[in-house]
Amino acid sequence: MEAIQARVQEAVNKMLNTLDKDSVRELQGDMYRCAAKCCDVDYYDMAQTQSCIERCSVPINAAQTLIQTELNNYQERLQRCALDCQDKVRDKVTPTTSEQDIAMHKAQLEKCVVKCADVNIDRLPEVMARIKASIRK
Repeated sequence: MEAIQARVQEAVNKMLNTLDKDSVRELQGDMYRCAAKCCDVDYYDMAQTQSCIERCSVPINAAQTLIQTELNNYQERLQRCALDCQDKVRDKVTPTTSEQDIAMHKAQLEKCVVKCADVNIDRLPEVMARIKASIRK
């Protein structure tokens, strides 16, 4: 099971690195350039400068919130799938289930969880596309 988790984590990290390079860094750069301009406005008082800087960070904060929401949804979907696998196996196990059948059910559980991981890893490109499309808006 640890190998499955590692595969999913690697795929998610790859997606996050791509998002960072393709979208987030540009927003971060825009935010810092905007904030620097706020600091250059001589007639702003301290509150106006702070307000200006906060406005500059709205797009990057929105993008980070969007990414976190999508990651949470992705993780919940993966967990629901794995729990469904567990329920299917649990329904087959009784107090009289033999050790051989338990071993068979454990193998079925692992196969089901691997399928969950594969299906959800395959969904990452559409998750990334949805995030990129929302960031561009």
